[in-house]
Amino acid sequence: MEHRQFGRSGLRVPVLSLGTGTFGGTDAFFERWGSTDVAQAARLIDICLEAGVNFLDTADIYSSGDSERILGEAIKGRRDRLLISTKATFRSGDDPNAVGSSRHHLIRSCEASLKRLGTDHIDVYFMHGFDALTPVEETLRALDDLTRSGKIGYIGASNFSGWQLMKALATSERDGLARYVVYQGYYSLIGRHYEWELMPLGLDQGVGLMVWSPLGWGRLTGKIRRGQPAASGRIAAGGAEGGPTVSDDYLYGVVDALDAVAEETGKTVSQVALNWLLTRPTVCNIVIGARNEEQLRQNLGSVGWTLTPDQIARLDAASRENPVYPYWHQMGFDERNPKPTAW
Repeated sequence: MEHRQFGRSGLRVPVLSLGTGTFGGTDAFFERWGSTDVAQAARLIDICLEAGVNFLDTADIYSSGDSERILGEAIKGRRDRLLISTKATFRSGDDPNAVGSSRHHLIRSCEASLKRLGTDHIDVYFMHGFDALTPVEETLRALDDLTRSGKIGYIGASNFSGWQLMKALATSERDGLARYVVYQGYYSLIGRHYEWELMPLGLDQGVGLMVWSPLGWGRLTGKIRRGQPAASGRIAAGGAEGGPTVSDDYLYGVVDALDAVAEETGKTVSQVALNWLLTRPTVCNIVIGARNEEQLRQNLGSVGWTLTPDQIARLDAASRENPVYPYWHQMGFDERNPKPTAW
């Protein structure tokens, strides 16, 4: 298993991590993702460890905390072999303060996650989204205190826009507070908007990318092709809810290119799509999900081999979209903004 530096930190992580959004399935939204119980979760983690994947990702809102509880049960007796990341910010209860990135909410959320996970520390703690009502200084001071106490190791941001992340980084530098070392964001062959602003920011500031939904919200599994809509799986079960919209023509064009490369390499469509991500700047980890052992083993097969430059170029061309302003204009000034500073 290949390992990469985790942003501008001393931590090295495997290029794949196991996402646990499928653990639990105890509410209507996450039931579409999966309903993995403790025994099944333990088996998936066994397979991951055999392959050299010791990084597990969860969040306090996944199945209303049940994902963390199941993960905590499944890792008993082997916590010291694992890296665990979880998240806070989104609403976790009816109390008016059970939401956001205030000191009040973060301290309580962290303690609750530690209890559900059955551990005394969280390796990476993400802000799941940007809270515009809480001063950035308040959030970072609370995270800094949690870091100094040893309850969390590193902090990360997820789903921030570029200016929000940059403001936080500047505040950390100015005030000597813990710094976001990694960004967890959506990026796939049918979702490349990350490249326009966040990728150049990550390169400039040393912020690594941990990719979520690398298969385009379940659309790049090979089950959806031109004239062949998904008959099973997450999309067929209505799992596209909450995800980005993708036109059929665009999706089918990308899948056509993936099919051609998959045939050349002897790999599956999903393995090619995941491997492409590992060729991209700033990417240090990809969060893979799995409803069962078969899916997990297939996703683990995305590493240990390399796409050719020609194959990468063809996938790039098939998935390229025209950016919005000012990015299309900046791309015209490539004399001073070469790739990947401007995409």
